[in-house]
Amino acid sequence: MQLGIYHLPYDLLSDRALLTEKIYSDMRKNYYWSEDFTPEYYIAQAKAGFIAVTDSFEENDLLLPEIQFSYALLDFRDLHINRKVQKLLRKKPLHIEIDTALDAVVQGIELTHRNNWLTPRYLKMLKETEGKDGNFKVISVSLSDGEKLVAGEIGYIIGRTYTSLSGFSCKEKPYNHYGTAQLVLLAQHLESEGFAFWNLGQPYMDYKFALGAKIYERGEFLKRWFEATGQ
Repeated sequence: MQLGIYHLPYDLLSDRALLTEKIYSDMRKNYYWSEDFTPEYYIAQAKAGFIAVTDSFEENDLLLPEIQFSYALLDFRDLHINRKVQKLLRKKPLHIEIDTALDAVVQGIELTHRNNWLTPRYLKMLKETEGKDGNFKVISVSLSDGEKLVAGEIGYIIGRTYTSLSGFSCKEKPYNHYGTAQLVLLAQHLESEGFAFWNLGQPYMDYKFALGAKIYERGEFLKRWFEATGQ
């Protein structure tokens, strides 16, 4: 593991001063690795501002927490709803469901994304976080048309923040704008529930900025992050 990916032990995650000195301030490094798939480790790295995916090395599963160089954050006052989605929402009374369809949303993600990092072991770990920490909760978000699940995502709540992990939307012609509609409805829901902002993760996908997100460098992000997560 000498390709710019560094080990991240659990003990380090609980020491804010050491994190600041060794990791947050080092803008040459972003990816770290661990073989620890316990819910306690996952919650600790998430609270520290990392966003983790998975990969394998020599047939071993690895968790890859990333402390990004920059983040895409949506402040709800900046939410932009394009005309096609406005028209769709006027035409159909669409509603999202929160935390009722985790397995179905994961199945949609698996069918949509060719290289899916959301492995069965990762999903098991997410489910095992339930009840482990009163300030952390994994949720699913789903949008259906009748009985058909057409868009959804999974993520987690910490304090007054929501962080997206992965999502999907149907690409069939009748559902062209349902994925964006799900994002808009989720943003409106988060705002109504008093969330501070939505952490959309990596700042390189156009749809995030079309939604109204802005880029925050690591230091700016962490300041807002720790204030809003209540740590």
